[in-house]
Amino acid sequence: MKAILKSIAVLFVACVSITAQAQEAKPKPSPAATATGKIKDATITINYSSPSVKDRKIWGGLEPFDKVWRAGANDATTFETDKDIKIGGKTLPAGKYSFFLIPRESGTWTAIFNSEAKQWGAFKYNQEKDVLRTDVKVKALADKQEKLVYKISKSGFVLEWDKVSVPVAVK
Repeated sequence: MKAILKSIAVLFVACVSITAQAQEAKPKPSPAATATGKIKDATITINYSSPSVKDRKIWGGLEPFDKVWRAGANDATTFETDKDIKIGGKTLPAGKYSFFLIPRESGTWTAIFNSEAKQWGAFKYNQEKDVLRTDVKVKALADKQEKLVYKISKSGFVLEWDKVSVPVAVK
């Protein structure tokens, strides 16, 4: 009897191990990604999770208008700068922030830099911890961007996803 129980236990452990390995081999639906670049003499790093459109209605659907959004998937997106920078004419001190957006149907969205850098999504977002808010004009993309992506250029950064480009100018 002990030998049978021992064999069952070994078989169970092997099955659990194989299942765990199979799950690790699957690509994550919203993999972690990082965008890093220089804007003037400041090094900018944006850490985010990159969801896919997957034939879903994103704006006004999956991501409702007029509601704070984590600007990615899973953990809130983080934005880090090693130097003070200006966004929307306001100074953002060097540091690490969570980055949120408020999508609006009008095409003018609100970009938010919040002092609570480590948080899951926007579930415990606290407006009182906002360091900087500015409005940005979104642009339509000619082609659909399936996976959410951030890009950093000399003049700022942009989020592109679905058919929307959200540029944030940095000085």
